[in-house]
Amino acid sequence: MRALTCLFLTCALLAPSADLKVNKYAYPPAKKVDVVDDYHGTKVRDPYRWLEDTNSPETTAWVEAENKVTAAYFAQIPQRAKIHARLTELFNYERYSRAFEVAGKYFLFKNDGLQNQDVLYVADKPDGTERVLLDPNTLRADGTAALSGVSVDRSAKLLAYAIAQAGSDWSEWHVRDISTGKDLPDLVQWTKFTNADWTADGRAFYYQRFPQPNDKAALTQSNQDAQLYRHTLGEPQSSDQLIYQRPDHPHWWFGATVSDDGRYLAIQVETGDTAKNLLFYQDLKGATPKTVELISQLLAQFQFIGNQGSTFFIFTTDNAPKGRVIAIDVQHPDRANWKEIVPEQPETLSSAQYVDGKLVLSYLKDAHSVAKITALNGKLERELALPGLGTSGFSAAHVTDTELIYSFDSFTAPLAFYRYDLKTSQSTPLRQSKLSFDPALYETEQVFYKSKDGTRVPMFLVHKKGLQRNGQNPTLLYAYGGFNIALTPNFSPMFLDWTEMGGVVAVANLRGGSEYGEAWHQAGIKLHKQNVFDDFIAAAEFLISNKYTSTPKLAIFGGSNGGLLIGAVLNQRPDLFGAAMPAVGVMDMLRFNKFTIGAAWEGDYGSPENPQEFKALYAYSPLHNIRTGVHYPPTLITTSDHDDRVVPGHSFKYAATLQAAQGGPAPILIRIETRAGHGAGKPTTKIIDEAADRFAFLVHELHM
Repeated sequence: MRALTCLFLTCALLAPSADLKVNKYAYPPAKKVDVVDDYHGTKVRDPYRWLEDTNSPETTAWVEAENKVTAAYFAQIPQRAKIHARLTELFNYERYSRAFEVAGKYFLFKNDGLQNQDVLYVADKPDGTERVLLDPNTLRADGTAALSGVSVDRSAKLLAYAIAQAGSDWSEWHVRDISTGKDLPDLVQWTKFTNADWTADGRAFYYQRFPQPNDKAALTQSNQDAQLYRHTLGEPQSSDQLIYQRPDHPHWWFGATVSDDGRYLAIQVETGDTAKNLLFYQDLKGATPKTVELISQLLAQFQFIGNQGSTFFIFTTDNAPKGRVIAIDVQHPDRANWKEIVPEQPETLSSAQYVDGKLVLSYLKDAHSVAKITALNGKLERELALPGLGTSGFSAAHVTDTELIYSFDSFTAPLAFYRYDLKTSQSTPLRQSKLSFDPALYETEQVFYKSKDGTRVPMFLVHKKGLQRNGQNPTLLYAYGGFNIALTPNFSPMFLDWTEMGGVVAVANLRGGSEYGEAWHQAGIKLHKQNVFDDFIAAAEFLISNKYTSTPKLAIFGGSNGGLLIGAVLNQRPDLFGAAMPAVGVMDMLRFNKFTIGAAWEGDYGSPENPQEFKALYAYSPLHNIRTGVHYPPTLITTSDHDDRVVPGHSFKYAATLQAAQGGPAPILIRIETRAGHGAGKPTTKIIDEAADRFAFLVHELHM
């Protein structure tokens, strides 16, 4: 983030922009059909139901027409070219995104700057020369083939890797010889949301797959009946061994972990409730292993983190909303025999590993990272000193390892990786991303504000040093608020560009996330979802009352569940915001569970089939609470044609409804990306293009 002050970009962007010549927007006509659903006696119209069919000629024509309107809007903003150029400069720095070690080899994901996809390298020692192991940029000229998963066997001889096309969640797994860089003939298809976990001998791996969908509905069809398989190298997928399935629970998912000693297969069962899961296992010593249901009731989170013989170490929120570590001897599994190793702490436990006879624990303290190492009796041995207020994470390690690799980044520090020696307690840099700006010119502060019901909520603010609180600072308020996900400090060239233009980035840690443990999560789900919207509205009011910004200068932004958030608060307080940008949002809260993995979200949202939960969903659903004639602020909706996480029909119906209802002069635009999905694997060129459009939109609409 080089400070340009008044060089070539910042001054141009801070000068008032001329009004666009076009003040009225000729939105493409969207026909209305007579579709009415009955929910527990409440009749609900869905006039744009036809837009859910993304393959129909009518929908295709509507999409093309909407994109033309949006493209014409951006073509009239002269600053967009300079914004795009500066974003390209900010993205053009050598950076690392992931690093891990297996059997003395170091695996690193690196981008030289503007490569569409990060490249996987391998080195034979920490400071050794890196060689390319897999470059996904060679798979498609447009960069839309992405590496969506990797798994190295324990001898570091073989790499299982998954490729996803055009941003889809569907992946195909291949196997590569690490020494030669050549692929084996193995091919595993129709997988989603799975890793490949190798057997101890490296001859097979476990994975989850779904039944092959209908070709025309591959991006929208509900994903049910997941199955856990074992693939043996050299064999066709048709010969893979079925390990576990539950036809009586079609929405269950399965994650497999082979214990470091090779003795056990831990099976984590996800049921759609992000706060709870089941935990089963197989003893692989037997010729025909049987599945044992260790945790067979939905009580809390239970994650296998390692074992000593028949004793399993488990991270859990059972009787500990902020997390603890327990030990269960699977030969004596009754609850009365469970032993607490690390009790619940004031901080929130976010992850745990069993390495070198120790427990490596990552905590969140007011939404930033704290790392601790304890003995197996729970006694604290040391706290790992981190470089500052940021986010840290440990790479996966095996119990026999004596070193760890951990990452650290913050709002103003790109991702760096360090080696931590468990014997000497010393940290040494492994790889560091290069800086393309002067971090000394910027600062991060954490503030706390009160929500509607008095709850204390944290928020990070990032801006240039010496910011004047005069109510005139363009401010981008971002949040998520759901699915037990915490928003912690992370580096982003896009946010960097915004602060460089004189803007403030505000990241609010709303209820529904995991910042303060399971109680914080529960306070923002199902019948309590309104708390999330109240927290966000209170964040905006705090920024205005404390003169960081004002309504005409305040933009709001969120994606996925965060897109739902923006849609909901836009309906509830259209007067509060100067601009809104809901991205890939869940906008139809009465039909979200009909597509792809939507049924899995009922754990957070509730179900429209439940009368009480329907009432709550209907009360805030972004699509169903748009009011005709209201003056909505300028709104830029974004989605992608290959999004099979939150299908684009959500945004299509929402955009058509909001355009028809708009009672004021502000634009309601939708930008629909092609050959892209929910966000994962999006090429750098598309990321920059989309960010340039967003900031051009804000520069014009906030009159920067």
